Amino acid sequence: MTEHAVATREEWKAAVAALRERERELGKLDEEIAKERQQLPWVRIDKEYVFDTEDGEKTLVELFDGRSQLLMYHLMFGPSYEQACPGCTALADGFDAATPHLNGRDVTLLAVSRAPIEKLREYKQRLGWKFPYVSSHNSDFSFDLDFALTDEQMASGEMKKMVDEPDDFLKDWAKDVGTDLDHGMREVPGWNVFKLQDGVVYHTYACTAPDRFVVVPLYALWLDRVPEGRDADYPLRRHFEYK
Repeated sequence: MTEHAVATREEWKAAVAALRERERELGKLDEEIAKERQQLPWVRIDKEYVFDTEDGEKTLVELFDGRSQLLMYHLMFGPSYEQACPGCTALADGFDAATPHLNGRDVTLLAVSRAPIEKLREYKQRLGWKFPYVSSHNSDFSFDLDFALTDEQMASGEMKKMVDEPDDFLKDWAKDVGTDLDHGMREVPGWNVFKLQDGVVYHTYACTAPDRFVVVPLYALWLDRVPEGRDADYPLRRHFEYK
């Protein structure tokens, strides 16, 4: 016998109708925020950044690959990591399916990490990824855009406490990626968005954790609709079990 609440069909319909009204409110708010996001001011990028790719060095302009919009995910894979963050990996597993749809709308999707390109290439091959995955190892890019933390930032109160007095899940995470927390926590997951117009690159948007867009895979949003919901540990560990 289930311990979950059980109702008549009429009671269930009433409960669903009430929930749908809340979902419509959320949808309307999401549309409003999307418009505000698109109306944000842009910041011109004048510094020349060079990235290591599987095809050699490329500038930020070249990463657009002939399109005018660049959607870049900062995947947590630091120079000392043995493999990437499990949560970031779960998110990136869906990039290949999205790529043709984004390309058709003038958007290039790629991931960037600070680990050397040799590590990224091996990891990408192991997981069967096809999307572009570039390294900012020899660049200030991740630091300049606040997606990598300096020694001074790591010594700040909040970060120092997370490293010196870590929760169990952080200890497990560090073991998964194969580095210590002092180096592991220097990487910041999140998204950067750029626009190329008249040969000039503009920074248009950025977001980092705990924003849901940062680390929640699409399939996890689907899992929100099923009775058991989302097992928080599952998307963080499953790729180590079968990849």
